[in-house]
This record gives sequence, structure tokens and C-alpha cells, in this order.
Amino acid sequence: MPCLRGEKVEVAWSKTGEGRGGNEYPSYGCGRKLLAEAKHSGKYTCLTWSLLSSGSKLSFHLQVVEKTSVGCPQHNESNESSVYLKVSVGGTVDCPGLSCSNSKDIIWYKGGKAVSEEHRPSCEKNGQLNLCQVDENDDNVFFCDRQIIEQGVKWTFRRAVNVTVVPHFTPSVAPKIRYPHDNMTEEVELGQSHTLACETYFPFDMNVLPKVWWYMHHGGNMANMTPLRMETQQQKGKPIEGFTVTQQTIIEEVTQQHLNNTYTCVAGNTVGNSSVTIKLKKRIKEKWPLLVGYPFASLLLVAGLGIVLHVKWLELQLIYRSHFQHGKQDGDEKEYDVFLSYVWSPPSADAEGVLTCSSCSGPDADGEAGLSSMDLLNSEEGEATQQPVEVLLPQVIERQWGYHLCLLERDVLPGGVYTNDVVLAIQKSQMLICLLSADYLSNSNAVFVLESGVQALLQNSACKLLLIWTNRASASLVQPDPPLPTLVRRALKVLPSLDWTSGKPAGPTSNFWKSLRKAMPDHRVKLVHSRRTDY
Repeated sequence: MPCLRGEKVEVAWSKTGEGRGGNEYPSYGCGRKLLAEAKHSGKYTCLTWSLLSSGSKLSFHLQVVEKTSVGCPQHNESNESSVYLKVSVGGTVDCPGLSCSNSKDIIWYKGGKAVSEEHRPSCEKNGQLNLCQVDENDDNVFFCDRQIIEQGVKWTFRRAVNVTVVPHFTPSVAPKIRYPHDNMTEEVELGQSHTLACETYFPFDMNVLPKVWWYMHHGGNMANMTPLRMETQQQKGKPIEGFTVTQQTIIEEVTQQHLNNTYTCVAGNTVGNSSVTIKLKKRIKEKWPLLVGYPFASLLLVAGLGIVLHVKWLELQLIYRSHFQHGKQDGDEKEYDVFLSYVWSPPSADAEGVLTCSSCSGPDADGEAGLSSMDLLNSEEGEATQQPVEVLLPQVIERQWGYHLCLLERDVLPGGVYTNDVVLAIQKSQMLICLLSADYLSNSNAVFVLESGVQALLQNSACKLLLIWTNRASASLVQPDPPLPTLVRRALKVLPSLDWTSGKPAGPTSNFWKSLRKAMPDHRVKLVHSRRTDY
């Protein structure tokens, strides 16, 4: 649709319906190309608008007729609707159907603009457009308009010509096979399918289609060639600039016979043919990936262990010092066998029960102090074991087993600095036992004792530490304020522990008493003076 569009001015053609209301039709932008059909006949309105004006309208009537109704129907224009021109030389474009009329007054357009308005050497003679020098911009659609009169009606006879600019009409070289290379060998796996691909570059050839073939030579005999079934060609690039063709053939199942044959790819054009020949060989599974994989896996393993050691170093230290190393315990350097830390809890049903082993097992191998002789645990009907654990445990450890026990409320003189007293008491003891409960973890003084014991364990492997939970479930639900120190929270997960659970009282043969007796220091301290303890 012709139109003149200025700067900052928009133009659009729209077809208007006839009659009341009219039908809505799509609009056509300025310079849009379309194939004219009879259905495009009708009234058109050209609307222009800009930012500075409200716009204007121009209307006209367009009638489109079939080719057979105007001019000479028998004339075949298909050969004249496209033309190839060689770049950098002169060329001629004929107007299709020119011989069907006597009118030689023709106007040529390129891209909606008259060729005569271009500043280039060209001329129009006898209905032909002569371009003195063709350039790449001439690769376009040219239109030729001429006026004819039939049955008293003046028509504009318009024809389009597709002009393609090419570097040459015929190639000067044969196609070049880029892959595979001549006499190369491809590796295959027996029993598997394999694809042979031939990638070839073709220069532009106006009259010849690119052809690529695969052949097989039985037993390597070059005279005995068998064409192979080929897949559809794959083409990349613009034909006028040169393009690449990839031709594939598939061997469904590779056998030993295929290894004895040779394969040839042949590509040809009007200049000549090019060919390459290849062979197949069995792929040998190399072991070098294993040589690389094992060290890499070892490196990952070492790196993983390094990360675990870095993150869990404190827990690993506590586990090692608690279970595998206690150093040299010399009773002559200590004043107490056991430092017992606890907080009195309100009497309840859960405060009574028996002690069972949580993290250690095995009978006591020390026959020196037989459990069968413990009167407190053998009392009738377990009356003694019905006492609160805070009372029962000191009695068993000190009175029955004969260990020298340190209790803060009994053995530390009042008036001193609490923190100093705690640290000094831990240093003087071979072992620290903490009787844990919800009240214990909520008591800052008791938590300080536990934290000091953990620090002493990390600094001196001769110090042993044991936790006894009176009610692990309720203690785990406690949210102390302030929260437990990080050192304490991490230590609670790995330190040796026993559980005090509700149930019927047990005698001296219960697993707990065996395990607790086994966890006690091997050597008792030597008392300088006798002490009589009353409870």
C-alpha cells in the first residue's frame, strides 16, 4: 500500500465496510507488502496523525482482479518473477508480462521507493531496469507499474520481481569436507549403534543441489563399494554465502565385520567431487578415569573428615577424654574421690525410683567391694532406696563403697568466693558427678559447676566426669533463662550418663549400680584424718 510517511508522522491504511454499521477490517501499516487478492477489493481510508495535529483522512476505491481477466492469460510469468544478479557487475531486471501490452511506460520501485529517485547509475529502457552496478542492497523485491486500458477502464498493471544478489553464478571450487578427516579412525563399541557423520562446506551453486553420499568397502577393497542408507540432510547457513551440509548414516549394531570394512564420504558439485575414507576400531576402556577418580574421591573424603573435625572437634575431644584416656590418677595428689553436685528438687512421684544404666554396661569386675554386702541396697522391701536420690546417692558412694565425697554445703567453708571454691573443689577431686534435673539446669550456680567440670576435663585428662539424669524428658523441655552456655549444651550430648527412672527399687545387682561402681575412680585417696559423716 503506497504512502508517504514523514518524521513524527504515522500513517495507516484501513479498509472500511459498506452499509450501515460497516464491518471492521484489519489495518495495514505504511509500506506493508501483501499478496493482492480479489478479497482485498474495497474502499480504503488513509489516516495520518502526529503529536502536533489531530490527523487527516484520504479515501479511495481499490479493485483487484484475477490475472486471467487482464492482459494475456496464456503468458507464463513464473520464470520472470525472480532473477539472480551477480554482485559488483551490471544486471537487468525484466518486468513480467511486458509482452502482453504495447505500453512501455513503466515505473520501477524498490522497497516502496521509485528507483529513479535513488542516487545511483541506472536506466529504464523498453520496460527493462538496467542496473549499472549491483550491490548487496539490491537483494530485495522490485515492483514494476504500467498503465493499461481495457474496455475503457484504466488499470495499473503491477508485477513483483524477487531479486537475489549472489557472489557468482557457478562455483569455482569443489565442496570441502570438514569432518571426518581422510584416513582417520573412529572408535566404536561392539554391540552398540554408531553414527557416521560427514560435514561438508558447499560454495553457492545456482543450478545444482548439494549431494553427499556414504559408501562402504567390504574388507577394505576400494573397488567393491556399497551405498549406505542415509538420513535426511541437515543444512546450515545461507545458500548465497556458502553453507554446510551434514549427512549421517547409522550402523544399527556394530560387529567385528564392520571393523574390517572402510567407509567413504563423497561430496560433489558442478566443479568436482571430494572424498575422505575412514576406518573403525574397537574402543578400549581406559583405566585413567579410575586413576583420577580414586585420588579425587580420597581428596573429597579427607576434605569431609576435615570439615567434620573442625565442626565437631569439641565433642570428639570430650568423647576421647571421657572414654579412652584418663591419665594417671594419683590419690596422693587429691583430697576427694568424688565431687557430687546436685540441686534439691521438690518431692514428687518422679523423684523416686531406681537407677538404670543409659550409656554404659557390663558387670563390675572388682570383687574387692562386693555389691551383695551393701546394707542400704539390701534393706528390707527396699525402704532405703525409696529415699530421694539426692540422699541415697551420697550414702551409697561414701558409706557403702568407702569413697571420700566432697559436698559443697558440707565440705566448703562459708564466706569464700563461690567460683573459686568450685574450681578448687574440682581440682582436689578425682571425679565430678552431676545429678541433673530440670531444677539443676535452671540454677546458674549448678550450671557453673558443670561448665567448670567440662573445662577441667578438656584441660586435664585425669579428671573424670559423669552425668546422672533424674528425669531426662522433663529436663530436655526446660528453656533456661539465661540459656545454657554453648560448651555445656554440646557437652551434654556426648558425656557419659546414667538415668534415674521411676519404677520398683532394685537391689545391688541392678545394671546401674554395677555400671556406677565400675565408673568410680580405681584408687581411693589416702585420708590424713578420719571423718565421721552424719546424714
